[in-house]
Amino acid sequence: MRVAASFPQPEGFLTVPEAANLAVLAGLAIGLIYGVVGLLSGFCMMSSLRGWWADGDDRLARTYALAMGIAIVTTQLLAANGAVDLGKSIYLQPTFSLPLMFTGGVLFGYGMVLANGCGSRALVLLGRGNLRSFVVVIVLAIAAEMTLKGLVAPLRIALMQASQTTATATSLPALLSTGGLHGALARLLPALVLGGALIAFAFVHAPFRRAPGQVLAGLIVGLLIAAGWFATGTLGADDFNPVPVASLTFVAPIADGLQYVMLSTGSTVSFGIATVAGVLAGSLMTAVVTRRFKLEGFHSPHHMLRSAGGAALMGVGGVMALGCSVGQGLTGLSTLALPSFIAVAGIFIGTAAGLRGALRVRPLKVEPQAAH
Repeated sequence: MRVAASFPQPEGFLTVPEAANLAVLAGLAIGLIYGVVGLLSGFCMMSSLRGWWADGDDRLARTYALAMGIAIVTTQLLAANGAVDLGKSIYLQPTFSLPLMFTGGVLFGYGMVLANGCGSRALVLLGRGNLRSFVVVIVLAIAAEMTLKGLVAPLRIALMQASQTTATATSLPALLSTGGLHGALARLLPALVLGGALIAFAFVHAPFRRAPGQVLAGLIVGLLIAAGWFATGTLGADDFNPVPVASLTFVAPIADGLQYVMLSTGSTVSFGIATVAGVLAGSLMTAVVTRRFKLEGFHSPHHMLRSAGGAALMGVGGVMALGCSVGQGLTGLSTLALPSFIAVAGIFIGTAAGLRGALRVRPLKVEPQAAH
């Protein structure tokens, strides 16, 4: 049994158990690495899909596919060895609303195009000095908090209750178990098939193989997903004060992070808040060391309005979908949860609508600066 160290605390502050401390420190380290990799590689689902569908350059898409494949295989290996109980995560709960998750995914995907990046990308760019991303992060946090606990929460709960489903099999391994395949084999077979296909899709492309930076970014991000599960599932395991089992995700943690910096008295830092802080710090340090730090702002009021609108859609949609392009696109899929496939499909459709077709988000025209 772990014994938490006891230190004098200012009145109104809560002590943090040892297991939670370990998980928080691990979250900070994971966030730092993600911030470094994200800035150096440009890792982002929206950039990946835009490069593939709009510009014909699919190297970033293959980076994302590699990260997804590595995340699936390593996470299922951890689960098969008992290092993490994925059934305790939000992705494998027996009751969920597929219509709400799909709609949330669509809203998030379209908002991601409007804001020119997801929540994790906004954190990375903010660390580089991009003040547009500051607006995106703040608006996303407010919209997510409103949807989680504020004015929009009653509507979200009502829609969820009206459309929720209870399933006995909520993941591919559970589905295989109903067909007679049990144990580690039920986990590893779909993980190796799906993860192997994604990894093969990445490496079959010669230009991707000749881009070692992108290959390394995909490998590292995929491993970070598994590291998050290990941090909360093993390091954070405590019989009396267990840490919620989770890994990298950004919509709710960004909202929690904003709430924490405003109302920290009586609160504790969670794994998610630590990862958000780590991403910012990692990006900032990398930007300073590589001399990429540069203050940037909006081109016009219309630019600001579009970014804020996209951030609001990501905040609302990310809560409805139970995750973002990382939270569902990598972390959720790493559990092989069936609802996560629906949420990710919604994100892809929303992103496609923003990049192509009648609802395509048009490039902004940079207005000339007025002479002084």
